[in-house]
Amino acid sequence: MARRFLVEADGGSRGNPGPAGYGAVVRDAETGETLAEAAEYIGTATNNVAEYKGLIAGLRAAHALDPEAEVQVRMDSKLVVEQMSGRWKIKHPGMRPLAAEAKAVFPPGRVSYEWIPRERNKHADRLANEAMDAGQRGERWRPVPPPGGSLAGGEDLAGAVAGATAAGAEGGGAQPSAGDALEAPTATATPATATPPPAAAPAAPATATPATAAPATATPATAAPAATAPRGWAAPADLGAPATLVLLRHGETALTPEKRFSGSGGSDPRLSPVGRRQAELVAAALAARGTIQAVVSSPLTRCVETAEAVAARLDLDVRIEEGLRETDFGAWEGLTFGEVRERYPDDLQAWLTSSKTAPTGGGESFATVARRVALARDKLVARYAGRTVLLVTHVTPIKTLVRLALGAPPEALFRMEISAASLSALAYYADGNASLRLLNDTTHLRASTG
Repeated sequence: MARRFLVEADGGSRGNPGPAGYGAVVRDAETGETLAEAAEYIGTATNNVAEYKGLIAGLRAAHALDPEAEVQVRMDSKLVVEQMSGRWKIKHPGMRPLAAEAKAVFPPGRVSYEWIPRERNKHADRLANEAMDAGQRGERWRPVPPPGGSLAGGEDLAGAVAGATAAGAEGGGAQPSAGDALEAPTATATPATATPPPAAAPAAPATATPATAAPATATPATAAPAATAPRGWAAPADLGAPATLVLLRHGETALTPEKRFSGSGGSDPRLSPVGRRQAELVAAALAARGTIQAVVSSPLTRCVETAEAVAARLDLDVRIEEGLRETDFGAWEGLTFGEVRERYPDDLQAWLTSSKTAPTGGGESFATVARRVALARDKLVARYAGRTVLLVTHVTPIKTLVRLALGAPPEALFRMEISAASLSALAYYADGNASLRLLNDTTHLRASTG
C-alpha cells in the first residue's frame, strides 16, 4: 500500500512584491508526525510566487521521502489550490511555469488539494517567516531537529529539496531596471519612476548564486564571511533575462503639434519632415546602445515609417502587430480637444468619466483598447522572452502598457503625457512582475531639427 503524506505549504511577501520566502512541512497522514521541513528566502517576489514555490518545495520534499506516495496538499492560498485543482484558469503568464513545475513532481492523480484557513497553516507560515528573517540577515534558513530527535531524510532530503528549488528559482534578489535595456545590462534594482535616473557607466552583467539549504543540524546558521558573494536580500537577481519592451512613440505628423485626435479611424497621416528627422535621430541613438534585437510596429503609417527608419539602421526586419494600433476616436478624429468639447460636450464628459465609454460615432473605449493591448503584450512577452524588442506605437497603447505594469487605475491615462519620438521601457520577469523606466524627452530631437 502506498504511503500517504500531508503537505502543508505557504509563502509570503513583505511588500507584494517585496522580500519573500516560503515554508513547507511534510507529515505522515496517519500519525501526523512531521517528516520533513523546507523553507527558503527567495528575494523580491510576490505572494503568489512565494506560495507556488512553497508548494513545489513541499512536493519535492515528499517525493524525496517516497516517490510512490500519495499526497494531500493543504494550503491557505485559495488561488493556488483552485488553480492546481483545475477549477480556476491560470491567467497570469508568470504563474504557468510554476504550476507546471508543481504538476511534474508526482504523476497525475497522486496529488490532491484542500484549502484550509490560515490558522490551520501556522507551521508552514512560521517556516516562511523564519526563512524571510534569515534571508534579510544575510543568512540561510536551516532546519532545526525537534528535541531528542531529527527530521526524517537528513542531509539527502535537504540537499534534494534545496537543489530542486534553486534550479527553478525566479524570485531571488532585486530586479534589474527596465531602463537597463536602453543602456547596458546590470543586476541592480532601480525603482519605477517617471523621472529617469542619471546615466551610469555600463556595468558587467551579474549572475546570481542561489542559496541552497544546508544539512539538518541543531547548530544555528551563521552569517556568510564578508569576502563571499552577497546572499539573501543583497544578492543579485536570479530571474533570468526579462522580456524587455522598449516603447517608442512614432515621430510627429502634421496633426501632432496641433494636438488633434489622430487614431486608427482617421486619415492615417505620414510623418512630417520633423517626424522623419526624429525617427532618424532615435534610430541613431538606439543603434549606439546596441540592445534592440527585434522591431515590432503598429500597422499605421506613421509608426511603420518610424519603425523602418530604426530597423534599417539596425539591419532588422519590421514585424506588424495589429494590437498596437491607436484608439479609434470615431467622430473626433482630426479634431482638437476644444473642438470636441464644443461639438460633443456630453459625450466628452462621459468619456472622461468612464473608461467604458467610447467616443462619439462608434469609436473604441479605453477598456476595449486595454483588452487588445494586454493580449498583444502577452503574445510579445512570450515570443521575446529573454530578449529586447522595440515596439513602435502610439500614445494610448504606451499609456495603457505603463498603466497595466504599475497596476494603476484607468484614470491614470489622463495623467501621463507621451511626447513624439519618446522612449519608455518595460521589463517583464519570470515571476510576472514588471519594472518601468520613462525617458520621455524629445527636446534634443526638436533642437536638432531647427
